[in-house]
Parts: sequence; C-alpha cells; structure tokens
Amino acid sequence: MQRLRSIRQLAFTYLVYPGAEHSRFSHVLGVMSLAGKAYDALAAKDPELLEADPRCLERRLVRVAALLHDIGHAPFSHSAEDLFEAGMDHEKMTERLLQIEEMEQIFQRWGAGLTPAMVIRIFSDPEGPKERLLSQIISGELDVDKMDYLLRDSLFCGVRYGSYDLARLLDTSVPLKDPLTGKWGIGVDEGGVHALEALIMARYYMFTQVYFNVTGKALELHFNEWLSEANIRWSADPELFLTHDDISIFSTMRASDSLHAKAVVQRNHYPLAFETNEHLTAAERADFESMIPALEERFGTQHLLVSKSSKDPHRMAKSRVLVRRFNGDLEPMEEVSHFIRHLARIERYRIYTSPDIRSEVAQILRKQFG
Repeated sequence: MQRLRSIRQLAFTYLVYPGAEHSRFSHVLGVMSLAGKAYDALAAKDPELLEADPRCLERRLVRVAALLHDIGHAPFSHSAEDLFEAGMDHEKMTERLLQIEEMEQIFQRWGAGLTPAMVIRIFSDPEGPKERLLSQIISGELDVDKMDYLLRDSLFCGVRYGSYDLARLLDTSVPLKDPLTGKWGIGVDEGGVHALEALIMARYYMFTQVYFNVTGKALELHFNEWLSEANIRWSADPELFLTHDDISIFSTMRASDSLHAKAVVQRNHYPLAFETNEHLTAAERADFESMIPALEERFGTQHLLVSKSSKDPHRMAKSRVLVRRFNGDLEPMEEVSHFIRHLARIERYRIYTSPDIRSEVAQILRKQFG
C-alpha cells in the first residue's frame, strides 16, 4: 500500500499539468470512501438485497476491495501496462499480491471474517447477486473508481472537464436486475439521468483533453521505447515487482544515455508532425495505417513515434446501464439520453518525428491523407 505513494496517478501528465502530482495512494483512499457511500445508497434502495448495517461483512468487503484494487499497478501506472511478464496486467498482479503470505496474515489479524480470497472473487468471479453488485461498485458500468478519478484528476490538473454532480448520482443510484441477462448491476432512477450524463461527458472530455494530451502521449511513447531498449519488464514475481516504483525507474532512466530516456528526463520529446481528427471512419483508419510502413521504411523507425489514442468514454463497460423510469419500466441509458446515443468513439493517430524530418513527414501526410 505504501508503495502506491510513489506511483503517480497520471504518469507523465505532471510534465504537462504541473499540479498532477497526485498518487495512486490518494486515489485508492478516495475509492474506498466512495465505495462505502455507494454501498449505503444501494442498500437504502433494496435492504433485502444488501444489509444496511455499516459494520456488516459485505460493506467492509467492498471497502477493502476498493482500497486494494490498484496495488498491482506498475511504475507510471498505465503508461507501460503491456510490459508485464507472462502476459499479466495490473489486475492479475493485484490478485497475485493478495495471495502472498503477508497479506494472509494481515487479513487473519484484522479482517474480522474477511479473507483475501473473498476480495479476489469480487475482482474476478463474483457469485450471486450480492457479490455481483459489490463487484460492480468497484469495477463496472457505474463504478466508484471512475467517480473518484474524474474529480481527483480534474482537481489536480486544474481543469473543469471532470466535474459532475457526485451527490446526485449516488442518491439516484439503484440496484437493478437486467431482464435480458438476469444479472444484477447498478443503474439510476430517471431523476438521475442528467447526473449520469454529466459523468459520461466529464469522462469524454477528460480523455480528449487530459488523458490523450498531445505532449503526454509523446512522453509515454519515448518511455516505452526506452523500456524496450533497456529490456525492462515488470516482473511476474510479487516480491520483485514490489521493488520498483516511479522513483526507482526514473532514477534508472536519468542515468541512461538513451535518446528516449533523455527525451523524458529533460522533457525534450519529438515534436508532433501530424495528427488526424478525433473521430475516424473505418476506411479512414485503414487508410492511415496503410501509410505507416512506407514512412518507417523511408525515415527509419528510430525517427518516428506513432500514437493511437482510442476509447469509448461514453460506453461505461461491457454491460448496459439501465434507467428506471418513474413508472417502473427499465430502459438502456442510450435510449433514454438523446445526446449519448450520438457520441462517437475517440480514435486519433499522431505521428511524432525527430526535428530534422518533421516538415517532410508532415508534408507527405497532409498530401496523402488530407
């Protein structure tokens, strides 16, 4: 847990927004607090499904799961998520860390009936409607992870994009059983539709303006190039994994002579040569991707960095979010909200190059792609 103090929530974003120094540690504390509030809101709506006692096992379970949900994050968070050994990711590492002996001992001493296995099941394989709802509180269509990071990231970056009415959203949240799948999830009463719309728009704008920031993506690309050069991977062994954080990796990068390491340490990254629009058709995407091999062959891969930023911020997760109408009918959020149905997937390519070829590459892409 203490290691998370040395893992920045937004990786290299602090080099763009100077206030973005906040850590994963503060984030998980916020998610734990919101998990308790979300549980209370849902229990108040259906006390037969969720016990309302503040010390009941289910409420304590969802809070500790929220506290521990990010312990498996690698240095600089999502910047190099695909560099785990053995095909792992931060979620699988979290499960592995929950199984170490030290964690078992902590739960035996302080868990009061909770076990690491119960937390792992919430993360990966919930059983029954209660556990399904607890899992949805942590990671689902309308989860407290999103609720916290949007407000927190917006605050520390000094922007307003991530703002929405948290109190109203929690107050109108309701446990609902999807008639199509029979699975329980978190939806909203009709009176909370606009609060949910605000959350979705906040997420949409935070991705376009902050998470996919043009400079931040360049630094992330240089970081990944340096990791590849240095043959650095995130160990699948929990004990070895825990020895690394932002500080240790940045210290190693500072000592490197690599151009890519210096680009990050000295904030002297490749300049942007070309970027597409935010939204591309399938034909436009295929057309642009077909140009990249020729550019790499002509100028050399070491002089080109290609970024693909893609996300469906208006699609909360795999399952649908239901709205309970005033008459009791259930409808998908996309049908209730007039503007959400028109939001499109963010899909933007950027080409960064060494300064000496920037103009030439830009000219070629403007001519061929427009």
